[in-house]
Amino acid sequence: MGGLAQTEMNKTPNVQLATPNTERTEDSTLAVGRSALDVWRLLWRILDFVVAGIFIYAGSIKALDPVQFANDIDNYKILPWPISVALAFYLPWLEIFCGLALIVRYFYRGALSILMALILVFTLATTAAKVRGLDITCGCFGHASQHWSFPAHLATNLAIIAALVVLWVSNRLTKPL
Repeated sequence: MGGLAQTEMNKTPNVQLATPNTERTEDSTLAVGRSALDVWRLLWRILDFVVAGIFIYAGSIKALDPVQFANDIDNYKILPWPISVALAFYLPWLEIFCGLALIVRYFYRGALSILMALILVFTLATTAAKVRGLDITCGCFGHASQHWSFPAHLATNLAIIAALVVLWVSNRLTKPL
């Protein structure tokens, strides 16, 4: 009965024959291109996590001590004290939530846009403070960044901006039409 059942199964049109573990495509360049795209996606995903980690860490440090962050904002001498306090309570959580959005890829472009705006405003404010002769500590990364020089702050900000631009462009390139 086993032999008869096997022959009957082989005659049916929906039986799939055993295939090897690796499938070969007619166009090997398509397979190579696909694997290269997968490597780039992995690298962009790692960059997602790095940028998200930076903003989650920076936001957490500021959320733990909002009064110190309000003083750091006030040191720029751009905004009145009540607005500095409001921003000190709001901005760290915005950074944390945007960082989490990069990780889970929910509201991804919105998070990238907000983080880009935040880092650009901060870079401009830091540059304006330096031009006006103010010696400030930004408070971005808590005590770790207190003794950084202006070029170190600027280089860090430009690297973060570059990473955000790469993530924005890579996200637009990998979206289906």
